[in-house]
Amino acid sequence: MPPLPTTGPLRDVRVLDLTWVLSGPFCTVTLADLGADVVKLERPPYGDVSRTTGPIIEGESGYFFSINRGKRSVSLDLRQEEGKSLFLQLIPQFDVLVENFTPGSMDALGLGYEALAAVNPRLIYAAISGYGQTGPLRTKPALDVIIQGAGGVMSVTGEPGGGPVRPGLSLGDLTAGLYCAVGILSALHERDRSGRGQLLDISMLDCQVALQENAFMRYHLTGELPERMGTRHPSAVPFQAFPTQDGHLVLALSWGVPNQWAYLCSELGIIEMIDDPRFETAAARSRNHAELEPILNAAFMTKPTAEWLAAFERFDIPSGPLNNIAQVAEMPQIHERGMLQPVPHRVFGEVLLTNTPVRLSETPGGIRGTAPDMGQHSREVLGELLGLDAARLDDLVARQVVWEERPEVELG
Repeated sequence: MPPLPTTGPLRDVRVLDLTWVLSGPFCTVTLADLGADVVKLERPPYGDVSRTTGPIIEGESGYFFSINRGKRSVSLDLRQEEGKSLFLQLIPQFDVLVENFTPGSMDALGLGYEALAAVNPRLIYAAISGYGQTGPLRTKPALDVIIQGAGGVMSVTGEPGGGPVRPGLSLGDLTAGLYCAVGILSALHERDRSGRGQLLDISMLDCQVALQENAFMRYHLTGELPERMGTRHPSAVPFQAFPTQDGHLVLALSWGVPNQWAYLCSELGIIEMIDDPRFETAAARSRNHAELEPILNAAFMTKPTAEWLAAFERFDIPSGPLNNIAQVAEMPQIHERGMLQPVPHRVFGEVLLTNTPVRLSETPGGIRGTAPDMGQHSREVLGELLGLDAARLDDLVARQVVWEERPEVELG
């Protein structure tokens, strides 16, 4: 499959991507899907460490493929003065630079925000880090699970009375990447007015706090410490997953919708609960949840999921299946929306990858192509943006200032 036509709203934006692993690459792949020309600058000799992250098939990483599709790869050795010089020459050609190193790393190379802004005052320099560019923890290294722990997410995730649980996705990395993309788009909009770029400082810890708006509000308003509640909601009840005869379903009674509780009790065959004062209101059901949940569990276990969902649909009771990944991948709704797109890979063949969920009627985005090999576009990009000829590029490659391929490495 050839790259999709560049029709996305960011088709006139060029991004220099210095990121690695997940938070930064997820930000830049989001921009690439919306049309930006993302040039991934990789450190030789091995490039982004996620190239060695499983699943590995014939030396190729599926992990890297999934979050670096649609990008171009250039490899420069910034430890060499000539490599650093080429990097600085590239900076005026870019609108945005994204990095997710420990704060101070780029400054140590003489390539921090102030140095680059002097070369290109319109540059938007986006930096993602565990704790941000300021504060007592700024230089402390942090990975996703560390930030989820420090940010309180794991303290409210899991079953009541159980131990801490990491959600089944890298919430610390992914939310930082998304907030970074939002910040970049905001800075681009501001640049249209002012003509100047700026530094964007994204802290993974900050993002975890922002996501828990309800938990922090409730704590500061009531003084009650939020605890693990499983799939429950703190105030809407029932609002959780329930076991059925053949699996689970998810139910979410809405606030303020009349008769939903009565309809539910009628369908479940527990009409005596409708007027029980312990359960008449959402607040009462929340207070008495320990008594209510076993009754609901027993009722739901009497029929399979599909029967319950068909019954609830008649009364517009919000409910749905609890799908696994294979079941989601087969949903007609997902296919109708084009959320899984076939993307070619020279080793894997054609693989379904998750598409951008951003739907624009006039300037649609989409996956622009496969993931690059390390340094695959070094000659192309340096020739295109800096006007370097073949002889000059041959010399730079020979002296390993520029790399155009990754050496073989034994993967564990």
